[in-house]
Amino acid sequence: MEQYTKAAYAASRIITDAYSTSFGLSIRLFDAPLRPHIYAIYGLVRIADEIVDTNRKDDSKDVLGDLEQETYRALATGYSTNPIVQAFATTARRYAINKQLIEPFFSSMRADLSPQTYDKKKYDAYIYGSAEVVGLMCLKAFLDDESAYKKLASGARRLGAAYQKVNFLRDLAADADELNRWYFPTGSYESFDETQKQRIIADISTDLKAGRAAIDKLPTSCRRAVLLSYKYYQTLLNKIERTSAEKLKHQRIRVPDVQKVALLTGVAVRGK
Repeated sequence: MEQYTKAAYAASRIITDAYSTSFGLSIRLFDAPLRPHIYAIYGLVRIADEIVDTNRKDDSKDVLGDLEQETYRALATGYSTNPIVQAFATTARRYAINKQLIEPFFSSMRADLSPQTYDKKKYDAYIYGSAEVVGLMCLKAFLDDESAYKKLASGARRLGAAYQKVNFLRDLAADADELNRWYFPTGSYESFDETQKQRIIADISTDLKAGRAAIDKLPTSCRRAVLLSYKYYQTLLNKIERTSAEKLKHQRIRVPDVQKVALLTGVAVRGK
């Protein structure tokens, strides 16, 4: 079992590195014992995203449901023949990540299987399930202490929410054109303009500020890695703010790899 679980964590790392250069860079700054667990969390999230974003077939609902049920079985038994689920379940059992955090994630993933109209309540629920609980899962691994977890949970949620909202703005064109999605509870893709963009950015900035205050309270084992993710999303948000609303509707904004490496170097060397 030990050899299989080690291979399962390696598979999660491959999935992570293949899909996200920015997240892959951040993980390098975690203390070595933490890295497999963060890869495991991201690996499960990524393959669920894959089902709803790129599979998009008639059986997607069943495939997603199978993944969810396999995750719960592995959580109970400690074993799955799916290596990504095996890694996640091993981490979840180690850090008491339970269905209370996992169910909202899969609920948000199911919402992506069909067109949705989001009011404020549904928007908040989607962000909680798709992003905030992922931040809370990571926080469980960071702290392994329930008292500290409760103190920093709000900050972890706010960072997760901010990152997701930045992703919504970054992926505005693809979400609308390719996936027929509009997440924001006001306006529409057609009516999106500078006023709405600035209103969303102000909301994100409030979340980022609240999340930033919690980062300095994290253990040294994870603080620099989370700080790097914060700096990446702040940089991305700044680029989005400088980009016209009309351009956002047709082009995905990204941070160049050379700038990502510069952010990594700054945090790794100076810790800020």
